[in-house]
Amino acid sequence: MDRLKQKFFEKSSQLKTEIKSFLKENGGTKVDEVKASQVFGGMRGVKSMIWETSALDAHEGIRFRGKSIPELKELLPAREGCKEPLPEGLFWLMLVDEIPTQEDVDWLSNEWEKRADVPKSVYAVLDALAPDTHPMTQFIMGISALQVDSVFAKRYAEGMSKNDYWDATYEDTMNLIARLPVVAAYIYRRKYKNNEHIAADKSLDWAGNFAHMLGIEGADFKSLMRLYLTIHADHEGGNASAHTVHLVNSTLSDVYLSFAGGMCSLAGPLHGLANQEVIKWIFAMTESLGTTKPTKEQIAGYVEKTLAEGRVIPGYGHAVLRQPDPRFTAQKVFAEEYIKDSDYVDIVWKLFDTVPEILGGLGKVKNPWPNVDAHSGAILVHYGLKEYEFYTVLFGVSRALGVLAASCWSRAFGMPLERPKSVTYAFMKDAILNA
Repeated sequence: MDRLKQKFFEKSSQLKTEIKSFLKENGGTKVDEVKASQVFGGMRGVKSMIWETSALDAHEGIRFRGKSIPELKELLPAREGCKEPLPEGLFWLMLVDEIPTQEDVDWLSNEWEKRADVPKSVYAVLDALAPDTHPMTQFIMGISALQVDSVFAKRYAEGMSKNDYWDATYEDTMNLIARLPVVAAYIYRRKYKNNEHIAADKSLDWAGNFAHMLGIEGADFKSLMRLYLTIHADHEGGNASAHTVHLVNSTLSDVYLSFAGGMCSLAGPLHGLANQEVIKWIFAMTESLGTTKPTKEQIAGYVEKTLAEGRVIPGYGHAVLRQPDPRFTAQKVFAEEYIKDSDYVDIVWKLFDTVPEILGGLGKVKNPWPNVDAHSGAILVHYGLKEYEFYTVLFGVSRALGVLAASCWSRAFGMPLERPKSVTYAFMKDAILNA
């Protein structure tokens, strides 16, 4: 048993025993009440699942095992010469609730490198798709094709004990995370770079090697990928992609099928696809205004025109947050340090100075502040990654860290099949009007 698996087994076994005792004593205690508006409103805010890896506060933003993004930047190990944390360190933290050592993250980088070989059949599946297929569709197909190597599916078919579900899930999680950058980079080079692929550099870390395989060299871009893949890794369990992974995995589908389902959710315009919508909107604005150096007044006019047409301002607003997204702030801090001259980054900052006041003045927007998607596209464009349809794939590679760590915990806890109760409109009317 490897060092991380052993640590996870010890911690999860202890907590599983504690939870069993806790439920025996407190299982009947009410922890939430559901309003009719929540039943009709997508179960917004209903407390209904356990998610150990992160929690989201409306005012403080995302915390990974209680740690804010600025704290992670201080606490997590980094590669020599780089100021940004290694995503390996965040995965370790989310899985076992401990800040890893440099030795720990070096071990994990090497372990993922050893597990990164992708079966030839996966490439054959991708090559069979039309080249103009959306990158997220290709990504979902690639993940599904990787399922041929599922440890969980094989061992379940052989009669695996329930007590070992976590073990097989851990192995699949480690293998899938290791292979995702390889599959994602293959899709990028196949679609946008004449199918000319770049071999892995085994001396690099997980995110640095991903940047290398994409074909965008330079220490700054590798640093960006380390930051990007860290801050997008998790956002508690209630967001659409995380909840989809949790739901599918609760049926005992393995993490390949579960994660593919989650990526179908991430591909929706109201979720992860929003990052491409932001830069598309900015490109449309600069084309309409005839300049990549608009004034704040010009930007305000275009924002108001967009709202008057009944459209939203992409990158602004959030279902939970009521303050600027700390992930937006982290990217802004990065850009302030590394990017000294970028028209598109400057536009993002002008939007930050303009949009909240306009949205707040409408009197009906609960959160007029930028979310994580508001900044990422402009930075990626600066480094040459202009193919915005690929942005959600980057998001997906990162999101694997959190949702798959959480899947390990779900199987260790023995979480049951998720099965909420649905009701009809007639039931709701009767329950409320005749109460």
